[in-house]
Amino acid sequence: MDFWRLFGYAKKSFYSHPVPVELPIKNEKQSTKSFFEFCKSITPECRLNPLLFNGHLQTFWTTQKEYDVPIYYKRHVFEAEDARYVGTFAVDFVVQPYDEIDVSLPSRTTHYTDKEFDHIGSLDDTPMLVALHGLSGGSHEIYLRQLMWPIFKAGWQACVVNSRGCAESKITSGVMYNARSTWDVRQTVKWLRKTFPNRPLLGIGFSLGANIFVNYLGEEGEDCELKAVVVVSNPWNLEISSHVLRQTWLGLNGYLDAMGTSMRTLFEKHVEAISKNPRVNIERVRKIRYLFEFDRELQGPTWGYPTEGAYYRDASCCDSLLAIAVSEALPYEEFAKTPFAVLCTTSLGGHLGWFEKGGDRWFVKPASQFLFRMTQDIDLDKIKESTLNGSVIDKNDSAFFNPMRRKLEVPSEA
Repeated sequence: MDFWRLFGYAKKSFYSHPVPVELPIKNEKQSTKSFFEFCKSITPECRLNPLLFNGHLQTFWTTQKEYDVPIYYKRHVFEAEDARYVGTFAVDFVVQPYDEIDVSLPSRTTHYTDKEFDHIGSLDDTPMLVALHGLSGGSHEIYLRQLMWPIFKAGWQACVVNSRGCAESKITSGVMYNARSTWDVRQTVKWLRKTFPNRPLLGIGFSLGANIFVNYLGEEGEDCELKAVVVVSNPWNLEISSHVLRQTWLGLNGYLDAMGTSMRTLFEKHVEAISKNPRVNIERVRKIRYLFEFDRELQGPTWGYPTEGAYYRDASCCDSLLAIAVSEALPYEEFAKTPFAVLCTTSLGGHLGWFEKGGDRWFVKPASQFLFRMTQDIDLDKIKESTLNGSVIDKNDSAFFNPMRRKLEVPSEA
């Protein structure tokens, strides 16, 4: 056993393509730095709370609500532009502190007035972060607010795309989100690019939101408007993740039970709207206990998947990695096939955990430093010009792998 582990010191490991992309340094002609070395250099020492000495304790500690971060939001509700995914979704923008209170929304969150939102556009070049939260979460989650704090203090702009029905938003179409719900973040990014044409756009996703983000990046490919993305605690392969959790008592009766309960609670909040979907058997959903049962009874029928396994295989983002042309963190085998990726793992920590003494989460440091340094030190525009010809998918071959070919098909007129 590693002696230093007893004191909370975690070992960091980095993985990447044998020849990772070279990042052009600002203000230095013909000077570049390996993406792999760049990520290693900005990642600080990982020392966690030694009392939370394994992944389960670190993960359980995320349920503690005592820690608070004074991040304030203003919300705007967008109408979906894609006729296949009708309905509305809420985006919360980080703003300066204010005194108003809206009891219908999470704490420190109010709606933009029409007048305020009509004048939100800007020609400034301030970096802007787009965030996606985890399963049944929202902009109010402490882990997300902790990440937003250094972003806000640095003078950046930021927003959170809430999954439909989350963070006290409404479901208006009878359809909840799923692990492939990329349509709302796509519309948001397009709107941001139009409204703030000079701002570099970057992203961060957590847990299920990380899975959605990677699927979005793969779908966008070389046309992606985001300059760089960080993903934290991504499940990557949903089928394997579910299978592994079902093999142990704690995984089944702890994690899958808790996640199933959270999704059933969210379902009950919006049952009137969801009941309009003729594919969904409301009483069967109400009887579920575990997350995989929820996915079997609601996600499967809603989207036409015959089993939860079919849904997991189609919605997992691990294949999407091979279609990505944006720098981000990735897991084991696929990372070796794309030069646009670096994976950082630690020997200690839990799902969305990494708690240090005092309650701070370690992941905030490397994630925020990555975002800051990418915009401060790296000439992001030159990356696209010089590296995208090195695609890992050669479509000129007589046979090639298309990582973004999906089994789910949504008719243009649903």
